[in-house]
Amino acid sequence: MITAQELAESARADAQPPAPLNAALKALWLSKAGQWHAAHDACQLIPDPVGAWIHAHLHREEGDHGNAAYWYHRAQKPVPPRSLSIADEWAQLVEKLK
Repeated sequence: MITAQELAESARADAQPPAPLNAALKALWLSKAGQWHAAHDACQLIPDPVGAWIHAHLHREEGDHGNAAYWYHRAQKPVPPRSLSIADEWAQLVEKLK
């Protein structure tokens, strides 16, 4: 099973996500690889609450906190404190969704 660090390293170095990844990890890989729009499209194909949780994270990363709050609510997850970095939240998502 891949770790958050390994997934992040792949996103920085590889042209494609490693196989096999579940849909959630692929969306998170895309996000870390700087492909925000592709990650956004991918998370919309993932059923709630997981898809909504990734969607929330992406809007938080974008800086759209109101939209992010809506998606955290749909995911039945609390809005993370602003003190939690995007990178740390991303790593937490990977660990929870692998």
